[in-house]
Amino acid sequence: MSAIESSTSCDIRTILEKQRAAFQDREPYTLEERCELLDRAIGLLVNHEQDIIEALTADFGHRSPGFSKGSEVLSPLATLQQTKAELAEWMRPEQRRARAGEAWVQYQPLGVVGIVTAWNVPGYMVFSGLAGALAAGNRVMIKPSEFTPHTSDLIARLIRSVYAEDEVAVVLGGADVGQAFCGQPFDHLLFTGATSIGKHVLRAAAENLVPVTLELGGKSPTIISRSANFNEAVAKVVIGKLLNAGQLCVAPDYVFVPQESVDAFIGVAKAVVAKFFPTLKDNPDYTSIINTRHFERLQGYLSEARAAGVELIELNAGAEDFSQSPLNKIVPTLLCNPGDDLQVMQDEIFGPLLPIKPYETLSEVIAQINARPRPLALYYFGNDAAEEALVLTRTCSGGVTLNGVMSHASTEGLPFGGVGQSGMGAYHGIDGFRTFSHAKAVLRTAANPA
Repeated sequence: MSAIESSTSCDIRTILEKQRAAFQDREPYTLEERCELLDRAIGLLVNHEQDIIEALTADFGHRSPGFSKGSEVLSPLATLQQTKAELAEWMRPEQRRARAGEAWVQYQPLGVVGIVTAWNVPGYMVFSGLAGALAAGNRVMIKPSEFTPHTSDLIARLIRSVYAEDEVAVVLGGADVGQAFCGQPFDHLLFTGATSIGKHVLRAAAENLVPVTLELGGKSPTIISRSANFNEAVAKVVIGKLLNAGQLCVAPDYVFVPQESVDAFIGVAKAVVAKFFPTLKDNPDYTSIINTRHFERLQGYLSEARAAGVELIELNAGAEDFSQSPLNKIVPTLLCNPGDDLQVMQDEIFGPLLPIKPYETLSEVIAQINARPRPLALYYFGNDAAEEALVLTRTCSGGVTLNGVMSHASTEGLPFGGVGQSGMGAYHGIDGFRTFSHAKAVLRTAANPA
């Protein structure tokens, strides 16, 4: 079977050895076979859209159905379809210059790829990772998060319905299973999750010298320039922050606003939330926090900030009472210039809280960003070419969206990944294909004259 409840290290190793044996016993998958494997995943998303949405709703307590459809069905569906359309080109040997003879790079599958996904957008992570790994011709083992049991169980059943265990397998279980999974001698391991867990994953993989792609996170900053279309910028930041109630690894984590525009930012943010979320408590488009632990973590940030005298501004257009909310929903809240020593400015927030940091000069903004670990994403709003160039050259982040938020992460033609503590390596599109392939250098020497 493809899914193992409470698997042991021996169970996981058995599946791995079965997949490796199947990989070694035959020629690599042809283009046509890889496309057929991708088609099976496409069929799962097309045929089980509502099942996926309902499973996610059950796991979150409440989750925006529209967001679930877009992020967990339509987005990975587009990824799989684009992968299939471009795969023939990716698979072609890449010619290289040689002083003598003929040289090229030939991309070949690695063997067995392990994928460990997080809870916040589980369907997207599973199927986007699967797209790259299958496109490269690998067998795949997947460990989804135990924090989304309904979705993880559904994914396991769906995968099992269309793939043999030696093609794609799903392993279910808690942290102990995840630890055992990451200690296996895969040919490549893709992990998405918290930086703190990523360190343990890297240590476990090092025992077998397994190459690792880590997609972690961090505090992704947003800069609103004095040259920006201010109202449009604020609207994009606020709406982006409230998608999935801020539970996205590339959500804007804190925002730099010109000192003289802080009050205007607050006013526009209130108007935006009033327009798009006139109510929150029972609004089907406003998502709950995933579980009690994360709900209490976010409430702890607010309590600490309040005790420190930080001004907290709730974006609650309907003035609803959330004290008895059974669904772990949190009112979107702006925090005005919280101190850098507070936890809300130390941790990745992963919730609908948005610190506002007023600034005078761009140089001080860049200095503050560079004083922190390198983030997964950075956002700049402005129409000053010199200023934009300065931000791009003087800061280092996994990726950047200019005059928008998060869009670079869903652009398949761009590599997606972090740098430093926000991750290592990248995937998506051709970069995912290459991450899950071995780039074999080949040289055919020039024949000696007779």
